[in-house]
This record gives sequence, C-alpha cells and structure tokens, in this order.
Amino acid sequence: MIKTVVLNKPFSLKSKISDYFQLIKLRLTLSVVFSAVLGYLIAIGNNFELISILALATGGLLVVGAANGINQIIEKDFDSKMVRTNNRPLATGRMTIFEAAIFCMIAGFSGVYILGTFLNQLSAVLGFISLISYGFLYTPLKRYSSIAVYIGAIPGAIPPMLGWVAATGKMEIGAIILFAIQFFWQFPHFWAIAWLLDEDYKRAGYNLLPVKSGKTKISALIVFIFTIIMIPLSSIPYFIGLAGLFSLILILILGIIISVVAYRLYKTCNKKEAKTLMLFSIIYNPLLLLILFIDKL
Repeated sequence: MIKTVVLNKPFSLKSKISDYFQLIKLRLTLSVVFSAVLGYLIAIGNNFELISILALATGGLLVVGAANGINQIIEKDFDSKMVRTNNRPLATGRMTIFEAAIFCMIAGFSGVYILGTFLNQLSAVLGFISLISYGFLYTPLKRYSSIAVYIGAIPGAIPPMLGWVAATGKMEIGAIILFAIQFFWQFPHFWAIAWLLDEDYKRAGYNLLPVKSGKTKISALIVFIFTIIMIPLSSIPYFIGLAGLFSLILILILGIIISVVAYRLYKTCNKKEAKTLMLFSIIYNPLLLLILFIDKL
C-alpha cells in the first residue's frame, strides 16, 4: 500500500491577505462603502470633514466585511458546491471557521464602535442593523425562500442612508429617499446575477429568482416591473429640492435605459440580455448617486 503524504504549504503573507480579501468580498465591500460616502457627500456637500469621511469609510468597511465573512461562515458547505464560490478560503479549508469568526467579531464590533464614536450613535445603530440583518437573517433564509432577496435588500440599501445620517445625525427625508432608491435598484441588479448563475445556485440548493419557475417570462416581467418603479422613485429628489432639473433629466435617462434593457430580457429570456442588465445595473446606482452629489456641489 502506498501512502500519500500531503505537505502543508508554507505560510505566505500574500496568500493570507488574499484570503481575507476574499472573506470580506473586497470589491463588493468597497462599492458599498463608496455608496455610503456618496450618501454623506450628498447630505453635506463641500462642507465635509475629512476625518468624518475616513471614519465612515473605515467603519463601513469593517461592518460590511464582517457581514460578508459571516455569510461565508454560514454558507461554507454550500459555497464548495458552486463553481463561482468553491475557491473561497472557508470552502477550501484554507481558513478555519474559528479564525473567520474571530475576525468577523473583531471587525464587526470595531466598525460599529468607529461609527458611533467618530460620527454619531444613529450611524452605529444603522451599521449594527445592517450587520445583523445581512449575516443572520438574509444569509440563512436564502436556503429556504426567494423572500430572502427582499430581506437582503434592507441591509443592502442602508449604506447611502447611513452616509446621510453620518453627515447630519438625523433621519431626514433625503436619507429615506436614498434608502428607497437603493432598495429597489437591488432587485433588477441581483435578479440579473441570479439569472446568469441560476444553474450554479441550484447546485447549492438556492432558488433566488422571483418565482420558483426560474428563468421564465414571469420572472423577467417582475424584474421589468421593478425597473419601471425606479423611474418615478428616482425622480423624487427633484421634487423635494434635492436635485435640479438637469439632474432629473439625467436620472430619468438612466431609468429609461435600465427599463429598456429589462424589457429586452422579458422579450428574450436569454443570458445575453441578463448580462447586459447586470452590467448596466452595476453602473446605474453609482452614476445616480454621483449625479446627486455633483448637483449638490
């Protein structure tokens, strides 16, 4: 009998850092932090304080990173079944659950502490709600119902609202509108991704499209309806004095484009249009926030 000896790889700082970047989903986390910073700047304009932005970015990065890490701890065994996620550090065993849990606990508490200490208590509360709802409500619910997408949209919509609250210390109408816009934007964005990865998700037992029938006309119609809702919703900043006429026109153009793309998905139900919708939805939200920020200046 021949024994196979598996040698442990020598410790590599570069590999370990890469694993932690994967654990916190660095690119996703940075995009979320970016929307929080834009929410702050939309609220305060050019009267910002650099230390506040740094605190918001640092606290937000830690909170979102911790939430993403908790997500991977809970989904470790399911991640190993999907092509998209089977190389994550927990799924491969490169990182232990204990190590990831300690990191997430320290990062989460530190992020909430930074938000509450350097900004205001309401910011810390929003950060904590985001962490708990994403990690412990949305993540486990994904295994049982597509309703999880609606639950997950709540922490996903908090960042720009948190940014506004970080700037003002108050829950104002502007913060609520930013939350609502990002809340509804997430559905066509996430469902476009779910459409592209439907087979991969099903390997792990996830059914995340709007209806159980999957990639059908009904699912595509629901995606289209949500893009239509975004058009009047995204025009509200103009009517409450948060944006000017030129910004309104640009935002409406964005809304019409994403609706047209979603309608093409409804007509064809193919992956090409789902990919187009996913790609445009990625730029839609930061563009809208940038338009509002530039208008504020």
